[in-house]
Amino acid sequence: MADLPGYLGLFLAALGSATLLPLQSEAVLVGLLLADAHTVWVLLTVATVGNVLGAVVNWSLGRGLGQYRHRRWFPVSEYRLAQAQGFYRRTGHWSLLLSWVPVVGDPLTLIAGLLREPLWRFLGLVTLAKGGRYLVLSTLVPGWL
Repeated sequence: MADLPGYLGLFLAALGSATLLPLQSEAVLVGLLLADAHTVWVLLTVATVGNVLGAVVNWSLGRGLGQYRHRRWFPVSEYRLAQAQGFYRRTGHWSLLLSWVPVVGDPLTLIAGLLREPLWRFLGLVTLAKGGRYLVLSTLVPGWL
């Protein structure tokens, strides 16, 4: 039970960092890995699930906000929105493999929702990308010691 705060903190950091909030789940994961007090595969699962759920929040926002894109208060200009949509249409759903990349990944998941990417394909690609990032990070951490 003593591990619960660490896992919960990682989950919340991963969830928040996948939205447009400026959080760093990687730093939390590295700290927990270096503490060597938690099971690695559980840490990876918790981080991945939290990060993917955060991406689903963005996807959902994209699906819902699309109807307001012509409103004056919409946070993205038509030009920038057209740019993002053009990129997504050119690269297709495979661009979701970049959902782990800082700065690019979060808006990409929002655009995927806006363009009505099916949830099943979104979940598969985003889980692969975000889980892969945490897996690579966890294999690098022991080498830092």
